Amino acid sequence: MASNPEYSVVTPEIEALAHLAQSNSTINPDDYTKYDVKRGLRDINGKGVLAGLTEIGDVYASKTLPDGTTVPCDGELFYRGYNVRDLVKGFVEDGRSGFEETCYLLLFGKLPNQKELADFTAQLAGYRSLPSNFVRDVVLKAPSKDMMNALARSILTLASYDDNPDDISLPNVVRQCIQMIAVFPMLAVYSYQAYSYSVEGKSLFIHAPNPNLSTAENILHLLRPDSSYTALEAQLLDLCLVLHAEHGGGNNSTFTTHVVTSSGTDTYSCMAAALASLKGPRHGGANLKVVNMFENIKENVSNWEDEEELSAYLDKLLSKQAFDRSGLIYGMGHAVYSLSDPRARVLKGFVEALSKEKGMTDEFALYDRTERLAAELISKKRTIYKGVSANVDFYSGFVYRMLGLPMELFTPIFAIARISGWSAHRIEELINMGKIIRPAYRNVCDRQEYIPMTKR
Repeated sequence: MASNPEYSVVTPEIEALAHLAQSNSTINPDDYTKYDVKRGLRDINGKGVLAGLTEIGDVYASKTLPDGTTVPCDGELFYRGYNVRDLVKGFVEDGRSGFEETCYLLLFGKLPNQKELADFTAQLAGYRSLPSNFVRDVVLKAPSKDMMNALARSILTLASYDDNPDDISLPNVVRQCIQMIAVFPMLAVYSYQAYSYSVEGKSLFIHAPNPNLSTAENILHLLRPDSSYTALEAQLLDLCLVLHAEHGGGNNSTFTTHVVTSSGTDTYSCMAAALASLKGPRHGGANLKVVNMFENIKENVSNWEDEEELSAYLDKLLSKQAFDRSGLIYGMGHAVYSLSDPRARVLKGFVEALSKEKGMTDEFALYDRTERLAAELISKKRTIYKGVSANVDFYSGFVYRMLGLPMELFTPIFAIARISGWSAHRIEELINMGKIIRPAYRNVCDRQEYIPMTKR
């Protein structure tokens, strides 16, 4: 992969300009309280500032008592009014994949019957192809070590192959969204294969998608040299896709989708913006931090079953004395959920089953033990207004490791799932679109008199 070292160098001159920018752009933290600004658009309890209405996803983390008091409760997640736990129970008991059904529900607001689901699945399979020579000319020609950037580049490039990229009429946007749901797995996996071949010197495998396989099955089929996988592996990856598909309109990438859609821009640009948001380590990249943290724990805790030793090291993490010294135990806590993240609860039982299949029960036990001890430690050492519990990222990275997925694909897998939610919210914003979204920022800079050049 060609690079230009001079292009990437931060010179002393740039360092000086960065220092100048910092000195003239730092806002007094007390001003946020003074002007009652909700930083992160959230109040002290983590509740988001109401910015819109939606019928797609709902995150439930507190309940109101008869006296009007709001108290934390076990978290629940709803897709179009259906509890995700019930959706998962339905397709697991039927022994079928659930992601395609979930996509249909999110996009069109109803559970599909057998024919509707079969027709939609066939539609996805029909769209699961790329333009002629796209893989060679776009994916393989400029491989990137960052799969999210590669995915965004591919999405923007696909606009050049669309005869109506800027048409935001509902039928055209629905067509574009279904196509993107179909091709995201190919673009992500092919981008990784290009990187693996060009940078890491590994063999290049470009498998064609199988129209008879589900989205989860196709990911494993495209990624693995021999295209083999177990039923439990496919089931668990499918479950991860379902649990990551949607999370209400307020999460960063989905809110980005609403904001960008409100400007009237095209679908390709909208999804590239959402990808840019999801890429951030505070959002979609969180499970990478969890995996790296656990590797650090395994290196520094000699006896994983010794709760005193493990607790002491977790205390070091909180005290900024270990790992990345951030003071965080990654995977613990959530912006909305308090007592529990329903996605983590649903996922955990299946994770234990896969750990047995993979011979990794000791590691699962370490995760389970860490989850319990970390919640106790954080509650003792930090001021927590709404409780703390493991979030879905706590276990999802472990799942991907057991599935043998490369870490470069952890966040793209999130995107493969969340494109369905983004699409539903884009469609909803277009249908109900009023004004362009434009919140206010209060300017706290003093007024200045202009200084002529000769007197500066």
